[in-house]
Formats: sequence, C-alpha cells, structure tokens
Amino acid sequence: MAASAHQRAPLAGRRIFVVEDEYFLADDIGRTFRALGAEIVGPVGHVGDALEILHDGSVLDAAVLDVNIRSEMIFPIARELKARNVPFLFTTGYDQITLGPEFQDVPLLEKPINLPEMAQKLAGLIAGPGA
Repeated sequence: MAASAHQRAPLAGRRIFVVEDEYFLADDIGRTFRALGAEIVGPVGHVGDALEILHDGSVLDAAVLDVNIRSEMIFPIARELKARNVPFLFTTGYDQITLGPEFQDVPLLEKPINLPEMAQKLAGLIAGPGA
C-alpha cells in the first residue's frame, strides 16, 4: 500500500526549487508538482533571485533549472546545488554538449517539456541510486 501511495505522490512533502524564466512553463511545473504533493520554492526567473533563495537557509530537496535565464547561464546555481548534494535537472533548448563535462551527469530535458516525465525523473533523483 505504501508503494502505491508513493507512486501516486512521488514528490509528496518535497521542497522543489524551480528556476524558469518562461512564465507559463514555470506555472505549469508548479501546478504539476503541487498536484503530486510537492512544495514549490519559487518559481524564480532571475539568477539573482535564485541566489537569494539559495542563501536564505531554505531546505531544498531537488531543483529544476532552466539553463538560460534571461541570457544568463544557470551554472553558478547548479554548482552550488551540486556542492550541497541537492539533486537537480536541467530544462533547455540546448543540447548536452553545451553543458560541458562538469554537468554531463545531470539529466537534461529538452523543451517542450513532458511534465509527467520530469516529475518521474526528479522523484528518481531524490530517491537516489538503487532506489
């Protein structure tokens, strides 16, 4: 029974940080993840706002990061999340090569985003390897 509850709400009780500058996509991600029981931190559409959230002491369970936020690359945020062992995935119109070797292990979802697939990947990242 617990497994079926987990399958229905794989993100239940998790704080998901959303950094996305496309308003409608950010709204769709937020609504989808809330429906799965997650608490959304953000969404934010500026790298500066994302840095403020990272430094305010908030606990984050995972993150969704658009690679290019208003012509700024998201890599400073990604590096900090990586240093804190917070799992995340990228959304982008770019290909994996653009990300460089530093982030080759980070899942990349190309736009347009399949939101159920995104939620499933994020739940898998939170659960960790072998879960």
